[in-house]
Amino acid sequence: MIKISNLSVKFDENLVLDDVSCEIYKGKITSVIGKSGIGKSVLLKAVIGLIPQAEGEIKIDNEISTNKPKIAMLFQNSALFDSLDVFQNVAFPLFEHTKMTYQDIRELTKKTVELVNLPDILDIYPAQLSGGMRKRVALARAIIQEPDYLIYDEPTTGLDPVTADDIIKLIGTIHQKLGMTSIIITHDAECIKYLSEDIIMIDDKKIIFCDSFEKFKAFEHKTANAFKEHIFR
Repeated sequence: MIKISNLSVKFDENLVLDDVSCEIYKGKITSVIGKSGIGKSVLLKAVIGLIPQAEGEIKIDNEISTNKPKIAMLFQNSALFDSLDVFQNVAFPLFEHTKMTYQDIRELTKKTVELVNLPDILDIYPAQLSGGMRKRVALARAIIQEPDYLIYDEPTTGLDPVTADDIIKLIGTIHQKLGMTSIIITHDAECIKYLSEDIIMIDDKKIIFCDSFEKFKAFEHKTANAFKEHIFR
């Protein structure tokens, strides 16, 4: 479980998050929602230690730590290395953080790429891939060490509806197969509706909702109601 207590984040004089608290439960899919620029990514960057100046306390599995190897992240733009082929991109964490042999890394990378429904494209470069394929490569890199927690930053942004639907289904499949905790920053109504077990909603520097998706359906708040109209239209 990730427990966030009295977290505040300020950049210069701009207060982005003001004394927020919530819990993200292990094994669930939690969607973090709210208007653009409201602080969703900031919240999770604080969780993974990218904002060291944040005030408050964050515990992961009852431990306070600035080094969080249990957490991986799928970035919004995939963040692949253009000069590296698919194999080198996906295997990058293994070369950096393990002492595995090259052959073992090659075999594990091939299995992981297959897990995200990609063909044998290990020697292809990112520039030769479609947006959906780049997203799958980035997902393979994120899961190759089987993290306990996986954060998705707007996983369907920039994808056509069919590809976005495929990625949403893939996230659900990966979540079930690996049994990890999934945290999704998203505006995508289909993503929220199809995947969410819990919801965290941020509005005006505060977390205004942190509970189950079922309870969110009955939650009365102006911003929440606007989102629900979009989700359930």
